[in-house]
Amino acid sequence: MGTMKRMVKKGSLIREMGIVKGGGNINWFPGHMAAATRAIRDRLKVSDLVVEVRDARIPLSSANQELQTMLAGKRRVIALNKKDLANPNIMHRWIHYFDSCKQDCLSINAHSKSSVKKLLDLVEYKLKEVISRQPTLIVMVVGVPNVGKSALINSIHQLASIRFPMQGRNKRATVGPLPGVTQDIAGFKIAHQPSIYVLDTPGVLVPSIPDIETGLKLAAAGSVKDSVVGEERIAQYLLAVLNSRGTPLHWRRSMSRETEDNNPLDFEDKPTFSLKDLLPKKNRPPINKSNIHYIEDIVSNVQGALCGTLSEFNGNIEDESELGSLIEQQFEALQKALKIPHRASEARTMISKKFLTLFRTGKLGPFILDDVPIDANESLLNPRT
Repeated sequence: MGTMKRMVKKGSLIREMGIVKGGGNINWFPGHMAAATRAIRDRLKVSDLVVEVRDARIPLSSANQELQTMLAGKRRVIALNKKDLANPNIMHRWIHYFDSCKQDCLSINAHSKSSVKKLLDLVEYKLKEVISRQPTLIVMVVGVPNVGKSALINSIHQLASIRFPMQGRNKRATVGPLPGVTQDIAGFKIAHQPSIYVLDTPGVLVPSIPDIETGLKLAAAGSVKDSVVGEERIAQYLLAVLNSRGTPLHWRRSMSRETEDNNPLDFEDKPTFSLKDLLPKKNRPPINKSNIHYIEDIVSNVQGALCGTLSEFNGNIEDESELGSLIEQQFEALQKALKIPHRASEARTMISKKFLTLFRTGKLGPFILDDVPIDANESLLNPRT
């Protein structure tokens, strides 16, 4: 497609689009966040080290700007969680970027014990200089909502309970797909002589996010409730990102995944299945193989729909209105791909929710929405890239 040669960088184009212009600041600050922010500030003063958990898909946008000034004066390790959902070809550039800023950083998967063990080893190394001077040390875990703090705390808790079996009875953090689940501060011991305690904290955001694109990235990653921004607006933003990067065209190679030799199921024979089943739930029975094949079919249909519409697009993708028209065509294609009834009420919301589920669970592939700053000296605090 000729217009792909004339693409501009994603950030400059998307900031010009209506989905970024409209709506004003993004505000979401439940009552418990104000109290939690005050409690975090108080405990930061006595903490010996801070593990700041960020979403690996948005390494800068998932930083809590209100806490950065205080964190700058503390021993800190940035844990880029959900690395399994982030593009590994770009992740190493982010690690290099933070290293160039003289900031310890590690990409992790909070559900992997070996990954968490590496993080704890780094924490212990960072505390080495004060271990000999202080009998008790405090490590604080902070981050915006839904970056995986509770999952990380649970993994740390499991590792600690092996060392200290009595702690295995302590209540673990609650993990959920919605932001704002943890609402209090709790701690437990992870080492002895010296005693090292880890404090878990609620996820807190700034009261208002003036940079709309940063707010949309946080919403896309699930750190802001969908109802605050709107599922359709988030989906529009993600489609704009995918189109401006030419991502659907890269999926073309995988379009021939299914052949007759694979003996795919006819649609009539496929089980009833909801994309909600991709989201974590307690005590869920294992998904059978036919369901897995069905999920793969959905992903293939969605990728094919987006690839087809972008390939056939003859407009200028750098033009705001023409990119908007392409996104409208893609919503129609997604409705067919996801088999949503044509006259279904709130069809666009249904399309958006299912598309977001595929993105957030990594079914559309690994992504990093933030761009690595070109200048290594660019402020660590600035999420705009």
